Amino acid sequence: MAGTLVANTINTDTGLFSTNNAYLGIAKAWVNYNGSTQTIVGSFNVSSVTRNSTGDYTINFTTAMPNANLCATTNCSDDVTGGSSSRIIGSIRTLATTSVRISSQGISAATYYDSVYCGVSVFSS
Repeated sequence: MAGTLVANTINTDTGLFSTNNAYLGIAKAWVNYNGSTQTIVGSFNVSSVTRNSTGDYTINFTTAMPNANLCATTNCSDDVTGGSSSRIIGSIRTLATTSVRISSQGISAATYYDSVYCGVSVFSS
């Protein structure tokens, strides 16, 4: 018998659909956090942010990625209003199935900063 399944919400506490690993082309994890205080403002599939040292952070996933073939993006700023002091670059340092390590560094100087705003998005196949 052929038919159509229509569902407004598929809700589970664990497993494939809890982290959207069943869907391709969407973020498997993301976080918006304050690098100065390590306060998570908003997130999906992120359990914590660890400050390893000034401007060096590890983003820990709640549920591990299905493989290590990750694509991660990051942006950091020390001034979310876009003032002249916001010349910070965020860089991906390492990718793993359980975490992503990033750094926040000044563009004009090789100095690491604890950025006020950091955003990270992670995609995986």
